[in-house]
Amino acid sequence: MQPALREVTLAADEEEEVAAMDGVVLVAYASRHGSTREVAERICEAIQSTGVRAHLRPAAGVDDVDGYDGVVLGGALYVGRLHRHAHRFLRRHADALAGRPLAVFASGPTDDEPVHWRESREQLDAALARYDLDPVAVKVVGGRVDPSQLHFPLSRIPAGDSRDWDAIEAWGRSIPELLGIQSPLLV
Repeated sequence: MQPALREVTLAADEEEEVAAMDGVVLVAYASRHGSTREVAERICEAIQSTGVRAHLRPAAGVDDVDGYDGVVLGGALYVGRLHRHAHRFLRRHADALAGRPLAVFASGPTDDEPVHWRESREQLDAALARYDLDPVAVKVVGGRVDPSQLHFPLSRIPAGDSRDWDAIEAWGRSIPELLGIQSPLLV
């Protein structure tokens, strides 16, 4: 069972009004076991801490990106492949994403081995190369694996969590500037 999603989005009746305003960021995520969702939550909260509005949504549940001034997409890397819902999101929204700033992150290694981090970045870059998009930022963040959530033989791998929450939150706070969205707190 996945942990409950922390509330970091606006109430449904406020969404239409806010989507028409400047400075709204969509944070979409593709996660199988919840680790990437947790990273996306922290990024969304960090964006909001700058005064910029942000909506958190599962990538599979996003019908369109109209009304958003920028998009952050996060996807887990599984055995060298970006989560299929992240691919579907990029394919489904390619035309709209070409016209707005996009930042992409992937949760990857669960250890500190430099070769694993380099391979994860290469895997993410290869996945993004399939699309005619030019993200303003691309980042690999640490991942988490909980063998109790996996089926044999993967249930025998060691547990690991290399998510650096301070670095993730700092990157999240930098997102509005990377996307070219000025915080109302700075106006």
